[in-house]
Amino acid sequence: MALQINDENAKELIASGKPVVIDFWAEWCGPCQSIAPSVDELAEEYEGKVIIGKYNVDEGDDISVEYSIRSIPTLLFFKDGKLVDKHVGSASKADLEAKVKALL
Repeated sequence: MALQINDENAKELIASGKPVVIDFWAEWCGPCQSIAPSVDELAEEYEGKVIIGKYNVDEGDDISVEYSIRSIPTLLFFKDGKLVDKHVGSASKADLEAKVKALL
């Protein structure tokens, strides 16, 4: 299961130095629901190697404003505390996994 990321823990996780993937989503978003199982599976498969979490845009906005999130789902990929990749919209698990592997 993906970690719940919010305004309180996001900056700390990004600054941890570990690879981080943040899925910006909302309950009402159909495409967000369609990629949710893939995000959760990747979180389990890469546990301990990559922090993979979900940020609900309806419950916070500091991080979504900071990274100019305009559409969801949007996934941001961080390495060594820096944003290195971004994906907007639906994606297959294989496509997302390729981006996760690039962080390692």
